[in-house]
Amino acid sequence: MKNQSHHRETPGGWQPPHLGQRIVKTTVAVFLCLLYYWIRGYRGADMPTEAAITAIVCMQPYVRDSGEYARNRFAGTFVGAGWGLLFLLFFLLLPALGERLFLVYGLMALGVLASLYTAVLIRKADASALAAIVFLCVVISFPDIEQPLRQALDRFLGVLLGTVVAIAVNVFRLPRVKNRDCVFFVRTRDLAPDRFSQIPSAALYRLNYLYQDGARICLISEHAPAFFTLQMSEAMLSMPLIVMGGAAIYDANDNRYLYAETIRPRDSAHLREHLERMGLSYFIYTVHGHKTRIFHQGEFREEERVIFRRMKRSPYREYLEENTADPEEIVYLKLIGTGEETSAWLRQLQPLMHSCSLRAVIRPEAGAPGISGLYFYSDKMGIRQAETKLMEILRREDPDLRVREVFLDRPYQSERDAMQLLNQLGKLYEPIRLPWRKKKGADIK
Repeated sequence: MKNQSHHRETPGGWQPPHLGQRIVKTTVAVFLCLLYYWIRGYRGADMPTEAAITAIVCMQPYVRDSGEYARNRFAGTFVGAGWGLLFLLFFLLLPALGERLFLVYGLMALGVLASLYTAVLIRKADASALAAIVFLCVVISFPDIEQPLRQALDRFLGVLLGTVVAIAVNVFRLPRVKNRDCVFFVRTRDLAPDRFSQIPSAALYRLNYLYQDGARICLISEHAPAFFTLQMSEAMLSMPLIVMGGAAIYDANDNRYLYAETIRPRDSAHLREHLERMGLSYFIYTVHGHKTRIFHQGEFREEERVIFRRMKRSPYREYLEENTADPEEIVYLKLIGTGEETSAWLRQLQPLMHSCSLRAVIRPEAGAPGISGLYFYSDKMGIRQAETKLMEILRREDPDLRVREVFLDRPYQSERDAMQLLNQLGKLYEPIRLPWRKKKGADIK
């Protein structure tokens, strides 16, 4: 048999959550706040916590706009401290009210409301929670406050310290270098649960950030280019795509195929003869004029009809009613059936696989439990061969390009997996460059 592959995905075991940079940065920020109070001589029960709490609240996984971020946090701090000071001064002027704690706590709740609403009123809604926290930090010890102005000032400075530390830690970056001469290959099945699902918004933001920053990322799909219009409709693609399980290379920006490996006419004719003798119907995928054209041969089986109805809704595929296709343009043939049926069909076709230059793959059909697709491609083109072919095309303009594959080591389970993969890619694209590290080839093989 010539280079035949038969692949099924199986669920992976439990993996611990990824230790994200937000967790690490928050830990560092809290340590710096506590260290500051320790240097000032605070210990045990006297240790203030406002700065550390504020650092936790203010820390974000990414700083999209550092200036706007800082302004929001400072605005929230001033709003909360201002209302807290007014609260304390009000009870200083009317000390008799301080003896009625039910009234005091009711007014505290109203102070939280005022802090939240004021932040929204001045168009700093992102800082509203921080404003409420600052207010409570200032007033929570009432009525055991002897110097309201000093109390408000101390709490305000503590929160301000936490805000400044969180922002400083968040924007701090070790020296880095961008690996613009490397092409990263990423599978779409590692970014979205299936071909009918969109990439999660957080992962899409991260992917677009990398694209805009100059990272060369080539996405790999087992399916036709039409599925990118659903999964990656808002992705700012800057590199060609490897599609159809490695059988073709597609430029989504120019809507054209850069390369497609078709099945030899003799092999496709033999395969179709065997399928017809077995009484099986199938789909034929061809590339004509840079467009995917799909033919159906035989009577529709119920399993086929379910998938066909779903896929035909897309305006990016051309389904033809004729039962003929140009044998020079056939990229792959696809049969649809239950898992047991597709495995049995493949076993029956083993003698043919020995004599033809074909490879076969079985994949579960998304959204159709128990249904699988049996795909037949030319064995001259697979994922690795497509990567090599694409690099040949790209190196015509940049001979020094290198390659790095970034894959999940288990099947996709949640948005966290996509973010973990893209964060890993980000570290490979822009690694920390310390003075003692080699400048060339230290990060990417």
